[in-house]
Parts: sequence; structure tokens; C-alpha cells
Amino acid sequence: MEFSVKSGSPEKQRSGCVAIGIFRNRRLSTAAKAIDQASDGYISGVLRRGDFNGELGETLLLLEVPGVLCDRVLLVGCGKERDFDEKAYLKAVTACVQALDKSGATDATGYLTELAVRHHEADWKVRQFIVQAEAALYRFDQLKTRKEEPRRPLKRMVLNVGSRRELPAGERAVREGMAIASGMRLTRDLANLPPNICKPEYLAEQARVLARTYDSLEVEVLDEKQMEELGMGALLAVARGSANPPRLVVMRHQGAGDDKPQVFVGKGITFDTGGISLKPGEAMDEMKFDMSGAASVFGVMRACCELQLPMNVVGVVAAAENMPDGNASRPGDIVTTLSGQTVEILNTDAEGRLVLCDALTYVERFEPAAVIDIATLTGACIIALGHVASGLLANHSPLANDLLHAGRTSFDRAWELPLWDDYQEQLDSNFADMANIGGRPAGTITAASFLSRFTRKYHWAHLDIAGTAWKSGKEKGATGRPVPLLMQYLLDRLAEETERGRR
Repeated sequence: MEFSVKSGSPEKQRSGCVAIGIFRNRRLSTAAKAIDQASDGYISGVLRRGDFNGELGETLLLLEVPGVLCDRVLLVGCGKERDFDEKAYLKAVTACVQALDKSGATDATGYLTELAVRHHEADWKVRQFIVQAEAALYRFDQLKTRKEEPRRPLKRMVLNVGSRRELPAGERAVREGMAIASGMRLTRDLANLPPNICKPEYLAEQARVLARTYDSLEVEVLDEKQMEELGMGALLAVARGSANPPRLVVMRHQGAGDDKPQVFVGKGITFDTGGISLKPGEAMDEMKFDMSGAASVFGVMRACCELQLPMNVVGVVAAAENMPDGNASRPGDIVTTLSGQTVEILNTDAEGRLVLCDALTYVERFEPAAVIDIATLTGACIIALGHVASGLLANHSPLANDLLHAGRTSFDRAWELPLWDDYQEQLDSNFADMANIGGRPAGTITAASFLSRFTRKYHWAHLDIAGTAWKSGKEKGATGRPVPLLMQYLLDRLAEETERGRR
């Protein structure tokens, strides 16, 4: 969908539909007051009759409203005005765009971006509107033979800001929002694909497609033989039971000369049976989402390229399939990692940390400014944080704080867990340098503790997205998280660099 910004009165918009906010108990927003005045109290009359009360997420489409130039007026419920925060804003946006998409209007002008959201300016509201709108309208129907299309889908939307001085920031927010939404769409598409299509080599080919699309992107793909020559024994051990060979995919966005890059490492287990430590059969189909960390790296790289971000960003995807066959790794096997450290595999279903540890050693060669890995790593993270926040652990407090701040700003939140040395002893092994699991207690923390042994040469953070990368049940599918968080993190770093340059 196309987005743009402008500043103008709602009653003067020649548009297929104008969307305005109504707060609970018939309280009119500024735009609603303007249309109410132009229509000689038409909106107030609708509210007095009880047709609409402004409950959060409620919508009502009005036709032929007198005194205005638009074809339709959409009332969007915003709940209690004093409670209108980020969460309420995003819910109102979702209700708005879903109603618009069914209204028959191919273009619309939205005034929700004028509503006051505590601690946020117009650019945040514009960017979040776009990201939320695209997420709400997303459909994965590439593999359906019969696709349900809206009768006349919404194609263009103008977002109104309160004054002309806000237009430059609003225009920048449109570019950022559309790039983030594009990255999220790629992330969701990849994660939603079935595992018989989305194999390690498929991910490698998608990286090559991105490189052909964007001039700033360079791609290198390491195959099984090259990984053997390097000594990636942990990653290769995970892939041994599968007929589909592993790949290490390296994507480099060059936007800032010789500056040290921000590096993202994604877990790319394209399907996870658990290996010899076989998972229960129930909901095993959802293990196609075990490459969601890798998918989010793809999304970030696309967004960086679309924005032509003046930073150096490296995305590394460790792609493998975890299957049980006669050649698969066994509980009790000991493997040698790229770092030279040895690992006793006590559970083959703790495979994500094995592919990540070799990838985290590999990225030392980039002399990174920071490294962030993203992985659907532990079910324990879902027990701890549910499906609301991603788990965050880091060996560098400023990096952790930057990510937490980016999560709050983007409303793609994370929560920090401790990474104290006390947890390391749970990984002790009688036969190798470490075991790949630390028992049931603090499972998310011990998984990160394992990874921390391979990240001592740089600042590093780990995002466990097991509870946030996808939804189950009726709404089953990938969410696109944590692309908004990671892009906000990069935009914040860019803003810091720009500010330093002015001093």
C-alpha cells in the first residue's frame, strides 16, 4: 500500500474515506469536531442516538455526511481518552485499516495520527501507523489455489499531521515505516513457508535474490565443505541427520565506508524434529518457525537496503535442518566448535545454540561494533515471559539498555534476564569443555550462558524470540518480530552518530 503525509482540514479532503477518532462517552477528537461542525452536528447526532460509543477498536462507516468533500467518514473508537497509550493507539490503527479495507474505498485519509499519544511525536505515530497497518493487512496465501481478495482493497492512504512544520519528520517516518513494514513482510513470508520449500539452500538463494535487488548488498554463502575446512563442528553436527545440507549465509550492507559494522546473527533451523531427542508430535508442524531468527535477519537487511541506511550492517544466517537418521548426532557425542572449544551434546534438541556458537565465532572477523543474535531458542522463555516480550541477555550493559530502549520505542518490547557467572557451572561436563544444556532450572539463562562463551571478543546481546516470533491457534503464523526493535536500534545508533557529527 502507498502512504504519504499532509496537513489539512478533514472536511476539505477529497478522498474515498476520512478516518477520525472518537473517544469513549462521545468525546470527539479535533478532527471529529471539525467534521461535526462542517456537517451541522451530524456526528454528534449519530453519537447521541447510541449508534456509536467510542469503545476501543469499534468502527462505524458513515455515508453521505453533509458538508464534507469525502465519500465516506469512518468513526474509529479510541476508548478512554486518558488511557490512550501506545497499545490503544495500535489497536485503533488495526481496527481502522481493517474497516477501511472492507469499506470499498481505494484511498483514504487518516486522522488518528493527530491524536495525542503520551511521550510520542507525530513521526512516531506515522511510522507506527504504517507498520501496524501493513501487519494488519498481511496475508500469506501464496500456496492457496483460491485466494480471498477484498472487493476493492485499500491502495493509498494519506496520514495527516497537525501542522506543516511536522511534515519533514512525517515524510521521513513514512520512508522508515514502509522499509520496516517491507522487512517484516519478508520475515513473515520466509517463516510461514513450509519446510519442504524453505530449506537451508532456499534461504541462501533468497539472500542472492536480495543481492540482485539492492546494489548495497553483498552476499557470500558457505557450503558444507567450506564449513568443514573452517572447523564448524557444532553447526555440522546438527545437520548430519538431514538430507538437506547446511548453509552459512553472510549478507553485507555497505553504507559507511570502513566503519565497524553492526552484526546480526540468526538461528536458521528450517525444521526442528529435535533430532534423536525427538520432540512430541503435537504441534510439531510449528517447528518450521524455528528459523524465525534467520528470517528476522533477512527482514532487517531488506529494510536497511530500502532505506539506503548510511551504516555498515552484516547479517549472518546459520541454516540447517535437525532430523533423526542413522547419521544424526547422538546424546553423548562430543564435537569441536570453530572456536576450538569442545561440547558434549546431552540433548540433540538443544541444537540452536550449536549452530549459533559457530556463527558467533565466525563473525569475529568483521571486528563488529556489536553483535546481536536472534533465536527461537528456549521454551523456557515462553514460560518466563509468555508471548509479550522477547528475552534479552547481554555481556555489555550499554548494549542491553540500547535494545531495551529500542523495544519500548517501537513497542516491540524485550525484557532483560541476568547473565551472571553463577549460572555457568550448570554447563559443566565431565568429558568436554561444556555441555550443551544446563538442566531445567533457568533454561533461557543457561542457553545464553552457553553462547556467551563464544562472544568474549566483542559486545554481544542475545534475543530469545521463542514466545514472540509466531502465533499459534486460529491466528497461526509469523509475527515479523523483532524486526521493529532491531530497526529502531539501528535508527537510534544512526541518530547518535549524526548528533556526534554536529558537535
